[in-house]
Amino acid sequence: MEENAITRRDFLRGAAGTALAAAVGGGIPEKAQAEGPQAKVVLIRQAEVLGRHGKVQAEVVQSMLDEAVRTLLGESDLLTAWKKLIQRSDVVGIKSNVWWHLPTPGELEGAIKKRVLEVGVLAKNISIDDRGVLNNPVFQKSTALINVRPLRTHHWSGVGTCLKNYIMFVPDPDSYHDEGCSPLGKIWQSPMVKGKTRLNILCAFTPQFYGRGAHYFDKRYVWPYKGLIVGTDPVAVDAVGAHLLQVKRVAFFGEDRALDAPPVHIMAADKKYNLGVSELNKIQLVKMGWQEEVLI
Repeated sequence: MEENAITRRDFLRGAAGTALAAAVGGGIPEKAQAEGPQAKVVLIRQAEVLGRHGKVQAEVVQSMLDEAVRTLLGESDLLTAWKKLIQRSDVVGIKSNVWWHLPTPGELEGAIKKRVLEVGVLAKNISIDDRGVLNNPVFQKSTALINVRPLRTHHWSGVGTCLKNYIMFVPDPDSYHDEGCSPLGKIWQSPMVKGKTRLNILCAFTPQFYGRGAHYFDKRYVWPYKGLIVGTDPVAVDAVGAHLLQVKRVAFFGEDRALDAPPVHIMAADKKYNLGVSELNKIQLVKMGWQEEVLI
């Protein structure tokens, strides 16, 4: 084990005063309360985003994404907001996730691509990919990345997060599974990725809040939360997402039932790799839209 490795004990000790306390206390403060580095995350929900038989409604998704980006960047004009993220000269890789039980919805991918095109980026300079990014010419020459994936529990990392979503940028993903995937932050320092990520989105339309075992999926542990968690700080976005799943487990089971691994990679990304903010009391969470059973 590396000298500076973030262990399960470290995570539980550090989380005790933030994630667990927030779960008991009812939510993350809408204004970050701690001194030091802070992050802003937008949680937007709309009851109408899932239609009959759970079909994702493309127009509602577009509206949710647009409002989240405007709010995140403090701009009333949508195009002005997107131009803070993407320039027309950029080559843009949209890193998605194709896990077949809960893939990134095509409607969300399309909503992102539409706005990137409207900024002025040429269609040939935009690509949506997951497992083929290493050999994708657009990703190989990308100047900007947008990171989007569904929120769910995960056998090796505890929670499938935006940080975890970049594991396909390395040829040996299995080597990042040690210590609850705590080395994932190292990937974000690699040349193909470093400094390029402009936006991180956790799709929480139907998150999975519990699971045990590799590639586990059970509809009993999926619920229609109908939300998006959006931010420029991947660590803060993931901390909010992990907290949401924790609170849902407490509500469902009456306790925070253990996962195969605690999401130590989130704290490691902050404390070891300096990629963002993992402490909930340093995160400003802006909640928008449908508030029924918002949980956090």
